[in-house]
Amino acid sequence: MSDNKDPLLLEQQGKIREIGSQAVWSLSSCKPGFGVDQLRDGSLETYWQSDGTQPHLVNIQFRRKTTLNRLCIYADYKADESYTPNKISVRIGNHFHDLQEIEVLELTEPSGWVIVPLQDRSGKPLRTFMIQIAVLSNHQNGRDTHMRQIKVYSPVQENSIGKLPTFSNVELAMYSTVR
Repeated sequence: MSDNKDPLLLEQQGKIREIGSQAVWSLSSCKPGFGVDQLRDGSLETYWQSDGTQPHLVNIQFRRKTTLNRLCIYADYKADESYTPNKISVRIGNHFHDLQEIEVLELTEPSGWVIVPLQDRSGKPLRTFMIQIAVLSNHQNGRDTHMRQIKVYSPVQENSIGKLPTFSNVELAMYSTVR
């Protein structure tokens, strides 16, 4: 499976699933009305806007160790100009005090989804409690940043029967395992 494929298409095909709703999200700062809700609302018209000194941080914490295979960030230089991230650090760990940088991205006027594969050296998905995205600099030396959407994906698990359906609500999720 190529890491450059459209994550929404892979999700429709049942190969990956977005699991950001299972995490607790926090930001280093935000302008009122431009916070986590806008970052996660599914609209490319809304965005998170930081309001403080760099680095600007997005923290994504899971309640249990979680298997992840890609992180997707939507950035739009034409709409956001100097607010567009230029250099981003992606870090993972068990908590704030043991984060390790796994990727540094240099973005040149991005327009669309920036896909960050989350894999170990052997190509297997990473297992972690926490992801931190740090915006280290913006285009044109901008101070605050805009991020339009962030999605976190996990591979769909297969069992000996085949692929299990993914359920979107608690009432149906109780049928996701066979005893």
